[in-house]
Order: sequence, then structure tokens, then C-alpha cells
Amino acid sequence: MKKINKKKNQREVTLDGMMTIGKSGNNLRQADFQCCEDVEIEAFVGRFKVQGMHNGDVYMQELPKQQRNKPLFRLDNSSFSLGRNGRYYFNFRLPESELSALPKLLMKDAREAAAKITKTYLKN
Repeated sequence: MKKINKKKNQREVTLDGMMTIGKSGNNLRQADFQCCEDVEIEAFVGRFKVQGMHNGDVYMQELPKQQRNKPLFRLDNSSFSLGRNGRYYFNFRLPESELSALPKLLMKDAREAAAKITKTYLKN
């Protein structure tokens, strides 16, 4: 068995194997790679950009982890946060079935958020 040593900080490993490319039942593309070597590497899961070329080559590049804004506070149907880009975000969520209540609930949460911001962050 060829074991890949994590301590050497090896950035790239070349493996021989077989790849099956196709479409699933719901018409989404999928690719499965089966290694033909006896090797042990660190398992991983991630979000990737995958590019399949007309000659059968497949290139994969892992996407950066999505960094979520930590809310400064939450209300019944909304949250208020400061993004890493220095912008404030007011996020409002409501099930589609409650559409008729949206205007009233949106105004209620927006007023509560404005009052809380004034009290907490705009003290003079």
C-alpha cells in the first residue's frame, strides 16, 4: 500500500484509475473516479468548480468556504449583521404561505431593529 505522508506537506498526488461520467436520473451530471492503486490519502468533502473538457479531461478546484456574517441580533423573522465588507445587512425571512402578513411583519421587525440599533449602537 502506498501511504501518502501528511507530514511532508505534499500538495499533489498522481493516481491511476477509471472515471465514469454520466447523468443521474434527475438529469444532473455526475463523475465517479475509482482508483486502481493501493493508496491511503486523507478523505475530504468540499464544494468544487468542475470543468469537463471535450477530450475527457476533468479539472476540479475547491471553492473557498462560505463565510457567513454573524448576526448582531435576531428578531422573530429577521436578523441584523455587519458583513466582512463593512456593510450592514437586514435579512428578513417569511414562509410563502404567510405572504398576506408580510407588510405588517416587515414593518414590525424593521421598527424593532431600528430601535435596537439606536439604543445599542448610536448612543450619544
